[in-house]
Amino acid sequence: MVQERTLPVFDTASAQIDKAEGLRLYEDMILGRFFEDKCAEMYYRGRMFGFVHLYNGQEAVSSGVIKSLRQDEDYVCSTYRDHVHALSAGVPAREVMAELFGKATGCSKGRGGSMHMFSSEHNLLGGYAFVAEGIPVATGAAFQSKYRRETMGNPNADQVTACFFGDGACNNGQFYECLNMAALWKLPILYVVENNKWAIGMAHERATSEPEIYKKAAAFGMAGYEVDGMDVLAVRQVAQEAVARARAGEGPTLIEALTYRFRGHSLADPDELRTKEEKEFWFPRDPIKKLGAYLVEHNLAEEEELKAIEHKIQEVVDDAVKFAESSPEPDPSELHRFVFAEDE
Repeated sequence: MVQERTLPVFDTASAQIDKAEGLRLYEDMILGRFFEDKCAEMYYRGRMFGFVHLYNGQEAVSSGVIKSLRQDEDYVCSTYRDHVHALSAGVPAREVMAELFGKATGCSKGRGGSMHMFSSEHNLLGGYAFVAEGIPVATGAAFQSKYRRETMGNPNADQVTACFFGDGACNNGQFYECLNMAALWKLPILYVVENNKWAIGMAHERATSEPEIYKKAAAFGMAGYEVDGMDVLAVRQVAQEAVARARAGEGPTLIEALTYRFRGHSLADPDELRTKEEKEFWFPRDPIKKLGAYLVEHNLAEEEELKAIEHKIQEVVDDAVKFAESSPEPDPSELHRFVFAEDE
């Protein structure tokens, strides 16, 4: 068994979180988990098709980063594992589920499916099927924010972009090219590496010469941090600091969140490559259970309050399925619509 990388220790006393924020994070993480569990159920019952990549286990990264942004103002750029990023960014569960069902009411009008979530309303710049494909898009979004502010003189153009990608993307050229540009131009962007140890079936340690990805930031004179991606409070603190730096014009940050997906690469993956010992190391570190225990221990929530949130979110997810199933299919006459932005 490969020696597990030591997770960075986070001092919970520095969390500075109140009850409202704690419950907001808990609700967002529960929404991500319950939504993905329902996706698995629908897929295995033959009611959802195509490639579906679930996010179970990584919720602390999405909630910790995206909930540190200004919703509907800042930008979020995802990967093919994009459902939960969309939900954290504020895209309604109904629209995300309808997209997974290929319906016209989906956030991408049924054109994108699981891997191509998009919402201009919520500044979700898309999910991307190709590895590292979203990194240049996110870098461009950060550039336009800086350009509008500094060149066009718009004082309100202080938006920050959060760009998510996996450990496998860090071996691709776009990663290095975009980090170089972002550092040169001090772009307001967070590059968030969700290092879940596996790029489909390739172990991260076998695929890269420097497995500690955050250290690659130093080559560009960029701030780089590693964080326990199974602890939403730790992720939140690093993200808030990075967002503040970006908004103040101090440039980009590379954040490596050490996390783990609880399911296979996709729902078509039998998940036979990862060892039992590895899974037993990571599964007890469930980020949702960790946050729930923290909230109760610090008298920020009662068990009954957490259960009430779970019950409410289950109703939201069940409603999303009903909405998706009852929604219309895209009209064949509109096959070429939305290729260009003629409706804007």
